[in-house]
Amino acid sequence: MAERPLLEGRSVAGPRIIAMWRKRKRDEPDRSPAERLIGPLTKNRPKAGDFSHEAIQRLGSPMPMLVQNDGDTLLELWLEPFGQDYWLRPGEAVMVTSYGHWDSYPFETIHEPDRITVWATSFFATVTDTGGNEVPGAHQRPKGKYENVADRQDGAPAPPESPHG
Repeated sequence: MAERPLLEGRSVAGPRIIAMWRKRKRDEPDRSPAERLIGPLTKNRPKAGDFSHEAIQRLGSPMPMLVQNDGDTLLELWLEPFGQDYWLRPGEAVMVTSYGHWDSYPFETIHEPDRITVWATSFFATVTDTGGNEVPGAHQRPKGKYENVADRQDGAPAPPESPHG
């Protein structure tokens, strides 16, 4: 039996990282692509202390972006750079807010069928409902989606998926 991938589907992180690496302003110092990519992380990480919702908010400089599912099927919101998933029902909306320092712009977004990927270029972002309450990662994730050994409490491998659903 072939080994199951950690996550189903394809991540858009790789191509987006490469695209970000290639971008360079004319007045920007000559920095390596990696230095340009991790600059906001290096600047924001000491101020945040950790990756909790509260610590991220303390970074200040909030830049919110509404993400709403106007379709008629479940929509996956994929938040990069940490690869966290949130699932929005038709008509549901959340606020993705970037905090801290970023270069040029706070977000990059990519729309694919049934998925929108949001890259928080500051590396620090939160997802809240329209009332301002934290929305946890894996919000409304469909059963069996992205299931792997790390997701299971007992540490056992995930059972094979039934071809009959």
